[in-house]
Amino acid sequence: MKKPKSLIFSVIALSLAMTTLVIAQNPKLSDPEVAHAAVTANQIDIDFAQIAINKSKNADVLQFARTMANDHQAVIKQAVALATKLGVTPMDNAVSNQLLSDAENTKKMLRSKSAKDFDKAYIDNEVSYHKAVIAAVEGLLIPETENAELKELLGNVVPALKTHLAHAEMVQKMFTASTK
Repeated sequence: MKKPKSLIFSVIALSLAMTTLVIAQNPKLSDPEVAHAAVTANQIDIDFAQIAINKSKNADVLQFARTMANDHQAVIKQAVALATKLGVTPMDNAVSNQLLSDAENTKKMLRSKSAKDFDKAYIDNEVSYHKAVIAAVEGLLIPETENAELKELLGNVVPALKTHLAHAEMVQKMFTASTK
């Protein structure tokens, strides 16, 4: 049975709302928990990109997905290097657990998409995901971080996230224009 598009977008919206709820509750996070949430968010987008690389035939979507995989892997590498330097072991927490739970639902949804519907669903998710991650980094992770170097790393990532969002919105407009 084919799921209506509104149901799929409802699942995405619900996942983002749950993540936003965890963030809005403003949990107190230690620096190791902040580091784990940041690495988790980056790995999730790499996972989404890998699904796109495997499913999409659209050149713009593939280029975007490869950029996401490469850029987010670079951030993880920086975070791991900093954690190693500081002797910090990232710690699991409510924020990273919620991100992972929401990501599993999104990955199932993306994998279930037909080739015809996949590209738009992937890009729509990327727009929503980057908005949520930017809000989490600016509104939760940076304010909760005590270590100046970790705070600086997070602050330095925000412009790249905003560039990713703008790129995703540009690709999204191509899909919107093609459906009119």
